[in-house]
Amino acid sequence: MAGALPEHFQRLEQEKRFCFSCHPGVPCFTECCRELDLALTPYDVLRLKNKVRMNSSDFLEQYVIIEQSPDLAFPLCYLTMVDDGRASCVFVSPGGCTVYEDRPAACRAYPVGRGASRENNGCVRETLVLIREPHCLGFTGTVNQSAGEYFRNQGLDDYNRSNDEIMLLLQHDRIRQGFRPTRRQQDQFILALYNLDLFRQEMSSGQINMRRPLAAEEPQGLAGDDEQLLRLGGRWLRQELFNE
Repeated sequence: MAGALPEHFQRLEQEKRFCFSCHPGVPCFTECCRELDLALTPYDVLRLKNKVRMNSSDFLEQYVIIEQSPDLAFPLCYLTMVDDGRASCVFVSPGGCTVYEDRPAACRAYPVGRGASRENNGCVRETLVLIREPHCLGFTGTVNQSAGEYFRNQGLDDYNRSNDEIMLLLQHDRIRQGFRPTRRQQDQFILALYNLDLFRQEMSSGQINMRRPLAAEEPQGLAGDDEQLLRLGGRWLRQELFNE
């Protein structure tokens, strides 16, 4: 988030306080669920496909648009929108979000935007912005909080932790130096991080192999723990892409 910020964005320090509250009584309720490009992280998809009780392959086919471009190191995944003239989220209803307990990180964080970058020492540097769009009336509320308090209240800890782990791959030194995955490697990226059920199946059947023994906790991923499997997928990708 370096450089000039877009209109309606302002930098936000971790402990700076702001007033915001979103609930069905706000006149603009669910307006932020329309006319948006909602990028999905691997952890977003993990939570959503389990919420709607779908196999990851079926979830990707029904709910996700995968964008692959020569300009991108890795594919981007977006949630499909309803063709209702307003590009509404497929999971929004008149009563609100139908997957609220497992809604994506970007939905939880709004109106705060979070950017993260990996320092040379491996630490994560967090950059925050406050998004004050004209349509949003949540700022008329009286709930006063810092970004850290808001994130905790919105249940973002698990999301941010998982996204920061994937960042080790997305911002790997080889990527910074100009390495670009082949189309086959981009397909592996989708398989290992987004199509977890198929990845588990192929690893369990021996179609996918690790070059070193699994760590103590990693077999839990093959046994059904999706969060452990996501970590294993990241390690397999670093092996396949960067020979680690």
